[in-house]
Amino acid sequence: MLDFNANQDPTEALRATFRRHASGVSVITTVDEDNNPVGFTATSMTSLGATPPLVMFSVARGASSWNAISTAKFIAIHTLGEANVELAKRMAADHTQRFLGDDWQRGPENLPIFDCATSVLIGKVRDVLNIENNAVVICDVVSGALGTEDEALLYYQRAYRATGNTLA
Repeated sequence: MLDFNANQDPTEALRATFRRHASGVSVITTVDEDNNPVGFTATSMTSLGATPPLVMFSVARGASSWNAISTAKFIAIHTLGEANVELAKRMAADHTQRFLGDDWQRGPENLPIFDCATSVLIGKVRDVLNIENNAVVICDVVSGALGTEDEALLYYQRAYRATGNTLA
């Protein structure tokens, strides 16, 4: 049975709840004002609707990628599979190390693209909603590409996991 008295601190209630809620893992990339690649690992990306095709994700306004994201005209959203766990970790680590490898190239709108992703959507930024220390970015999907199909990469209980089994 649920006990609403067990966790009265709303911040801890939120953290505890989302540790129990698996999220898909994606990498968001764009370029900064000097055309340098910028990106981060996100577990907040989701479809906002199909008519018109819209996606959204959230980002902390204190994140190293915030300045570039806040002024971006276009972004690339990479969905990740089990084989991409090292990319997810790298894009969540030191921002100065994220694009040192040779596993990416320039794609549409000169965006940094990781070819190993299970799919990539190119989005045109429609709106950025600043909310407290965070922001929600809403994008119109302008194109997409499918990569190699793989078991979905999830973030659950503060760790990366693969879906493994499909339930009916």
